[in-house]
Amino acid sequence: QVQLVESGGGSAQAGGSLRLSCAASGTAFSINYVAWYRQAPDTERELVARITAGGTTNYADSVKGRFTISGDNSKNTVYLEMSYLKPEDTGVYYCNANADSSGLTRGYWGQGTQVTVFS
Repeated sequence: QVQLVESGGGSAQAGGSLRLSCAASGTAFSINYVAWYRQAPDTERELVARITAGGTTNYADSVKGRFTISGDNSKNTVYLEMSYLKPEDTGVYYCNANADSSGLTRGYWGQGTQVTVFS
């Protein structure tokens, strides 16, 4: 089992910045990739950014050039640096990890953290 805990959400003015963290913990696990998703009210959850164990990253077109995903293997933590925030970035941000644990590969979700951007 892998547990994911997000932190760093909050409120910011448009044009501002926030940094989200996703800390993974558990027993004998290996992360394949970690992704950040977000969900605004009455919308479907959408992929924001993803980073593989090898460091390959990809981003939604809507956040390219503004958001940066990175990882610290020593801390089992993935970060999402969000800059030049827009009101449409508002939503609950979820951390998702694809990991190997106890011989199984599966996805895990964090509890989510709220991000609110006001103009």
